[in-house]
Amino acid sequence: MIELLDTNSSGIAAEFVRARTRAGSPAMGMVMTLVIVVEEELADAAMAAARQASHEHPARVLGVILGDGRGHGVVNAQVGTGAGWSGETALIRLQGEVVKHPESVVLPLLLPDSPVACWWPADPPADPASDPLGALAQRRITDAAGAQRARKRVIHEQCSAYAKGNTDLAWTRLTPWRALLAAALDQHQEKVIGASVASEKVSPSADLLAAWLADRLKVEVSRSTNGGPGITEVVMETRQGPIRISRPDGKLATFTSPGQPDRPIALKRRDLPELLAEELRRLDEDDVYAATARFLARSHGAGGAAKKAATRRRPAAGKSTRAKATKK
Repeated sequence: MIELLDTNSSGIAAEFVRARTRAGSPAMGMVMTLVIVVEEELADAAMAAARQASHEHPARVLGVILGDGRGHGVVNAQVGTGAGWSGETALIRLQGEVVKHPESVVLPLLLPDSPVACWWPADPPADPASDPLGALAQRRITDAAGAQRARKRVIHEQCSAYAKGNTDLAWTRLTPWRALLAAALDQHQEKVIGASVASEKVSPSADLLAAWLADRLKVEVSRSTNGGPGITEVVMETRQGPIRISRPDGKLATFTSPGQPDRPIALKRRDLPELLAEELRRLDEDDVYAATARFLARSHGAGGAAKKAATRRRPAAGKSTRAKATKK
């Protein structure tokens, strides 16, 4: 990796060319640009995950660290190729005024005529599509489970601000669960009359799974909490009996269905590089996630409105006491 101090986009682009020349590959087959918006303390882990994902998706990876926005604008970067990367990489640190306009640094570095994906490993913007860097991308990947602030609200904020191209790794984690549940209903073509999802206390994936089941099956889905890890059990109630997938250890699940013996199923929690690689395989809109996000946003908004209405209807203790005293 070559260190560039107080540089600019032209300097970083020129170093990309020199790095390719030193590697003996003046042309590299990169299929996209991946922009990672990350904080300093999480940068190493995020770049390592992107490096593994780049083996399946050769890309120009631009890590962007937004520092203190006060003072004179400074751009520092580490640029290189090789070292396990299948494409080019740059870790760009922004300081000062340029923090308010990160797109001015990133835009000249995007590969021409190639898709752009933007990933926030931790706290995402409230509206990724209108974010300066998110607006450059066709695919915007957030991770509500990685949020460090207001973790309970992040997935609901992302669903409320859904725009074409948005996705969340909380949804990606559900791919094996959704496949198993769909296969179960193919085997047992019974009408589902109710469902439940059990998970650890804060689980964006469980929220999305409950919304998906409620939206698709048109039934009420209850949520319960336990010690985890992640989602531990999903039950679909039918008149013939429950269809249950139970995974108490995060590795091996037990599939139970009416009239059939219990079956063990491998259902290991997947690592971040695998999740990221799956999301980069498709850059078009995920219609199922879009419908689920809108359903969760509507149901969460309706629940919040009902709670506020109940609070308004409930008289304050002091007011009620005064009213009784006046009547007396």
